[in-house]
Amino acid sequence: MFFLPFSIILLLILLILLLPIFLFIIHVEIIRIALSKLGLSPIFTFFILLFSLIGSGINIPIYSKEATFIPPPKDLFFLFHPFGLPELHDKQIIAINVGGAIIPLLLCIYLLPKAPLLPTFFATIISTFICFKLSKIIPGLGITIPALIPPLVSVLLAFLFSPENKIPVAYISGVLGVLIGADLLNLPNLPPYPGVMSIGGAGVYDGIFLVGIISVLLA
Repeated sequence: MFFLPFSIILLLILLILLLPIFLFIIHVEIIRIALSKLGLSPIFTFFILLFSLIGSGINIPIYSKEATFIPPPKDLFFLFHPFGLPELHDKQIIAINVGGAIIPLLLCIYLLPKAPLLPTFFATIISTFICFKLSKIIPGLGITIPALIPPLVSVLLAFLFSPENKIPVAYISGVLGVLIGADLLNLPNLPPYPGVMSIGGAGVYDGIFLVGIISVLLA
């Protein structure tokens, strides 16, 4: 005879409570596998993961400008706004996220000596153009782009231009394509809404780091 020593409701509650932990572990493991494919040592991989997690909450202001649009009145949804976000009513601040942009850029610099120059250059140019065309500016939110398109494009370009050394090409073209094409080229066209627009963070585009990770996994 088989029976559970506790109720099915208790089991479901336990699974719901443990689900975020399982998802976090899977998320970290996926990133670890991708970074190891880039040739990083386990110690280096650990510090990249640590700094990325910590840096995801750090936004370094680059410049600010006057905001001419009046923000909508605050409602109950303010409870879901990012914690620690300052109240800005007349300024638009452009910032860069440490975990979502600076660390991926440092990884690109690290991988440049390992990547063939011309294939990487042409793959990045094409990826940048495609990301720019696919990106959209949503007033009050920032810049959006279909999440899976940039890594798929970068992997395809890496296979076309450098099939023997595709991983660094996929990572560099994926990260720089989004950073330049979706973010930097669209910054002059952002509506003057007040708030913080964070490159690589929750403002302009969330996931430059993950674009590079998915590109490496697919390659």
